[in-house]
Amino acid sequence: MSGSDFAGLISADALAARLGDEKLVILDVRSGDGAQAAFEAGRIPGAVRTDYAADGWRAKMGNAPGMLPPLEHLAVLAGRLGIRPHDDVVIVPAGLTPNDFGAAARIYWTLKFIGHGQQAILDGGYEAWTADGARPVESGPSQPKGAEPYPVVAQQRLRSTTDATFIASRSKLASLVDARGASYFEGQEKAAEATRGGHIPGAIRRDYAEAFEPGTGRLRPSAALQKLFAPVPHGPAISYCNTGHSAAANWFVMAEVLGRDEVALYDGSMTAWTQDPERPVATGPA
Repeated sequence: MSGSDFAGLISADALAARLGDEKLVILDVRSGDGAQAAFEAGRIPGAVRTDYAADGWRAKMGNAPGMLPPLEHLAVLAGRLGIRPHDDVVIVPAGLTPNDFGAAARIYWTLKFIGHGQQAILDGGYEAWTADGARPVESGPSQPKGAEPYPVVAQQRLRSTTDATFIASRSKLASLVDARGASYFEGQEKAAEATRGGHIPGAIRRDYAEAFEPGTGRLRPSAALQKLFAPVPHGPAISYCNTGHSAAANWFVMAEVLGRDEVALYDGSMTAWTQDPERPVATGPA
């Protein structure tokens, strides 16, 4: 499912042409204060809402808040939202910031991880949908149709565990790509749950926000994305951040937009990595 310049994205026009399709599930993932009210005030016709935090797209395990939830939870969640194996799923972020795209990318990755094959993020999000006043909007309460729990077939290659990331770091068999800003990478700041600031030794910093047009939630043109990720060698790569959120955006760009093979997301990221004092952390500029 495409209909945009990039794989993994669908344009507002292409989505509009699919409205009413029985095999289409539209997930509105706008989040934060007032998101439910905003959804009921105006949404893409047929959309159902999922709350990134409250619905548990990520789970706190130990002191790491961004872990992949148990597969049983994801099976029930996908089913409750009406997702069946042959459905096309379109994920609709607000379209305002790189951060809200990160949530959409993490949900996209999670659906792909459980074995769902057809999903796309709405290019430009809800902001792009409403940019054309001729496109329909509906309001009021909405309930998903619901389906059986999803028959999960885990795609383990998409995920890097802490142990696998440690081996990759030591062996240099995969490139480690840090999605955070310089202050986190260099160790001046850290996530609350991380025990130490800094980065995994040998990591390449690619600030995920640089993949977006300034002040928006829209990805830059393909040539700019190619240039941004050119310092990451071709071959296996592991995307990480603090909690596996912004790293999902970098994973999406590398794997889905640029078409790189063997790109995994380390969902535990620095909050999981730093729980064991034996795991090394580097500080200072790259």
